[in-house]
This record gives sequence, C-alpha cells and structure tokens, in this order.
Amino acid sequence: MVRRIVVALLVPVSWAPPGVELSSWRAALAEDVVDLLARLAQAEPAVGATAEDLELAREIVWPGMKIYEVATATVGPVLRAAAADGFDQAAVIAADAPDVPGMVLGKLLRPLERKTVAVAPTGAATGLLGVATHLPAPGWLPDADLDTATPMTLRRTAPQPSDVESTPDWRRLRGPDDLATLDQALEGWENTRALLGG
Repeated sequence: MVRRIVVALLVPVSWAPPGVELSSWRAALAEDVVDLLARLAQAEPAVGATAEDLELAREIVWPGMKIYEVATATVGPVLRAAAADGFDQAAVIAADAPDVPGMVLGKLLRPLERKTVAVAPTGAATGLLGVATHLPAPGWLPDADLDTATPMTLRRTAPQPSDVESTPDWRRLRGPDDLATLDQALEGWENTRALLGG
C-alpha cells in the first residue's frame, strides 16, 4: 500500500485585511488548511515549519499530527523529511489557502500514478499552491519556494517537461485581490471566515 502524506507548509504571510492583526490572520489561514488535511482519507496530514514557526505549528495541529521542523520554508526540506519518515509520496501545499477544496488536493496527488511530479499553480504569474512527488524526490527537482516558483521553474530542470504535470489551479490569499475571490458557499475555512466577520 502506498503511504502518502500532505504537508501544510507555514509560508511567510505579509498581508492581512484592514483591521485584522497579521499573526492572527496567518494563524487562521493555516488552521483552516490543517483542518482540511486532517479530514483527508487518502493521505496522512502534517505541518512543515521553520524553528521560528514551531509555536504556531503546535497551536494548529490536531492531536498526533506530525510536525516537520525544516531549515527553510521551501519544498525540498519537507520532502526529505517525509522520505526519511518512510512515505512513498508527498505533497507540500502552502498554508495560506484556507478554502482549498479537498478535491483540488486529490487532483494534485492523482498524477503520481503516471508522472514523477505534479504541481498546482495559483493562477497568478508566480507562486504555486503545492508540489507533489514520489519519494525520495528526484534529484532534478529544485527546492521550490512556493511564493516564487512556477510550473516552468520545475519543468526547466526535468529530463522531459512532461515529467511535471500541472493540475487545476487554486489561489492563495496573498493580497486584497485574492480576498475578493473567496467563495462564501464553500464549506470550511471557519477560522478565516470568523476573522472576516462571518
């Protein structure tokens, strides 16, 4: 049986809505992502955090959920930690997409049946929602920063561009334009919703 893990990576958050304290905003975004991961049936959930974010990680994890302490808030260290833990496949997603549907994460993992790496774009010029790969990760896969990487960043070093499959995109909440796209009809994201006044 294939062991899969999906890790919410605590990426930097530099913007919050007017009147909302930045640390509270970041915690709400991350907690909503973690709550979604905890309910996934097809993979184990975990959180990836640098040393300065370990306190936040401990506040938002569910009992028994893994926390991977990583040197940098990038994909490579998380993938190495998951491989050392015996997982066969891993996905790393940014912890600032509170209303991402579980279906989007499932579609990020599904290409691994036939591809080496899958990426979920954000729909913006730069940035990824997440990266999924077999473990150990291939040597050609760069250590992606989810804030600046693009599907082309990963394809550039692949033996064949087709080794990296793009899956449906989903935006992250990185600015006021993204905030305007939140879908009130989607279930979940209770913590973020509460900070926005319901």
